[in-house]
Amino acid sequence: MQAKPPLWLMLALLMFPQIVETIYSPALGSISQAFSVSYPAASQTLSVYFVAFAMGVAVWGILADKWGRRPAMLTGLFIYGVSAMVAMQTANFAILMAARACSAFGIAVGSIVTQTMLRDSFTGEELGKVFSVMGVGMAISPVIGMFSGGQLVQTGGHEMVFLALFIMALGLFVCSLAGLPETQTNRQVLQLATLSQRMLRDLQIWRSAMLVCLYNIVLFSYYQLGGFHFAGLGLTPDQFGYSGLVLGLGSLIGSYINKILLSRKTTQDKLLQGAAVLLMLGAVTVFLILDTIWFLAPMILIVMAFGIAIPNVLSMALSQYRSQAGSAGALFGLIYYLFIGGGLALAGVAQNLGLVLITCASVVFLVTFIQK
Repeated sequence: MQAKPPLWLMLALLMFPQIVETIYSPALGSISQAFSVSYPAASQTLSVYFVAFAMGVAVWGILADKWGRRPAMLTGLFIYGVSAMVAMQTANFAILMAARACSAFGIAVGSIVTQTMLRDSFTGEELGKVFSVMGVGMAISPVIGMFSGGQLVQTGGHEMVFLALFIMALGLFVCSLAGLPETQTNRQVLQLATLSQRMLRDLQIWRSAMLVCLYNIVLFSYYQLGGFHFAGLGLTPDQFGYSGLVLGLGSLIGSYINKILLSRKTTQDKLLQGAAVLLMLGAVTVFLILDTIWFLAPMILIVMAFGIAIPNVLSMALSQYRSQAGSAGALFGLIYYLFIGGGLALAGVAQNLGLVLITCASVVFLVTFIQK
């Protein structure tokens, strides 16, 4: 019988990449001051992170098919831990950027290989329910990251953040070494050229990648730009960290609604349409009241939409590619993470959260309701 991985460990591995990103957001101001770079330059470390993350998704997904899921996971976690140690110790901004890129490359294994192992172990309706549970974890991981990041910055600046990341990476590596089974039952000869051609011609893949990209941009643009916006309102990094609690509540509500509606046999297309409406409503309202702290209220609608949409898109996206789940997930992830990196780079240039949200929500609306 195929060994199924512990869901608690799968949840931790899937949450960790988001924790890594959001725990870092409150430290952007500290990094800007410590390395004598501008706020926009500091915020661009997020776009660098996502581009390197995209490369990692591609590599680890392919290696998960070639080496097996467990060896790929352990190698990626090891690379992340070493990179986090370098970032913690450097006083050079260029080295920090390189360490961030390497750490992103390594921790990408937590996203792609975890999803691949879940697709190895579960199918159909059961897979949808498992991804719904994972969605709850993805909902609370930004809360953990934002809150912890704010507190750590107040305690010891960005160095304390990097120390915490290294300790968490070490803990995950030890847990995975001790308790992570191999879920790949057979290894096929990789035919990447054929698979790539098939996926690039698949309109459903492009639709799914676009939705994952846009929902992540609306979420992470808040983490990218929100800290500077808070500073403009006269608020502190730890208060920005506390805002993650508010958004986390919205994500949990969205994930819970998604779980309930799935149990009542609501179709995933209907759930995606509802999420698109929530996203548009939230984006328009944020745009209108961005100059006050009350913009956090409609941000709740946006993270609710994220909590509903992402688990459904991810569970549906690769249903036709189970025989090469790792490589298909790698190519799929490469597409949408490159889009995310590019989108966040543009968001960093725009430095206008409301405009970014309106733009993304409009495209999501079109992609969701104009499917054919």
